[in-house]
Amino acid sequence: MATKVVLDFEKPVIELEAKLDEMRVCLNKSAREHNTVETDELNREILALEDKVEALRRSIYQNLTRWQKVQLARHPERPYTLDYIYMMMQDFVELSGDRHYYDDKAIVGGFARLEDTDAGYCRSVMVIGHQKGRDTKSNLYRNFGMAQPEGYRKALRLMKLAEKFNRPVITLIDTPGAFPGIEAEERGQAEAIARNLIEMASLRVPVICVIIGEGASGGAIGIGVGDRILMEENTWYSVISPESCSSILWRSWKYKEQAAEALKLTADDLLSQGIIDRIVEEPVGGAHRDPEAMASTLKSVLIEELTALEQKQPEELVRQRREKFAGMGVWNEEEGE
Repeated sequence: MATKVVLDFEKPVIELEAKLDEMRVCLNKSAREHNTVETDELNREILALEDKVEALRRSIYQNLTRWQKVQLARHPERPYTLDYIYMMMQDFVELSGDRHYYDDKAIVGGFARLEDTDAGYCRSVMVIGHQKGRDTKSNLYRNFGMAQPEGYRKALRLMKLAEKFNRPVITLIDTPGAFPGIEAEERGQAEAIARNLIEMASLRVPVICVIIGEGASGGAIGIGVGDRILMEENTWYSVISPESCSSILWRSWKYKEQAAEALKLTADDLLSQGIIDRIVEEPVGGAHRDPEAMASTLKSVLIEELTALEQKQPEELVRQRREKFAGMGVWNEEEGE
């Protein structure tokens, strides 16, 4: 059985939850033995402890530092792209290869059906995202979610295919960055990402981008130009990771927490800066605590956003998307002498 990963700031809650489980075992034993007095007393203690656990959990997760949110975004039990696809969608048909060199397993994508009978919504969509592994073998297979040029070219091929058949594009972003190897640069890593930025800005179908974990640098923006940019509550999105920033500024990784604070890379930070459009709420404790609930919430948000975007004409989508990204940042223009 795999060992459960517990982050340092989660330990007080995990310890109380373990105590709660022990008390429930005792309660079941007492009930089987028909010890009414002991059963009633245990019931009262369990209810009191449940309230205490819930209060502690909310207190911890409502006051996370930026570095702690980075840790949650990297949690190995957090749902990845394929998890979301199979929990949210039906009839997923994966499409492979960039038609030039090979199939990059760090990016997956294909057509799928996004459906909610209660909302009366059913739509075929193109879903594309970074995919990490769960263990050493699968991480090597997926290159730790770090795409190479072929991954971005595959993503672009699928986006253009979606445009051809008038299907919305949904991208799920979760990467520590584009693969930095020399061979990736030799095969045109920078050009592949730059080409995606140009082409995504001009796609004539709705495009929604969701940061579901890590959103690092060009690796993230390579599939991150859309009409609506969403971030799950405990994710990060930045031009550089806290560790790399610390290494550059302080010549050491020891200052990663200070770097995370300075980078302002959380969903709340980016919403206030106008970089993203919406925060998708996670279950208390993070998406890994209840992946099904997280997928259900994200699915509802995607349907709501797509319903609004599909009311717009292609020309309006392209114009607003370009204006959105052109308006980011702060700059001054000075006339020359």
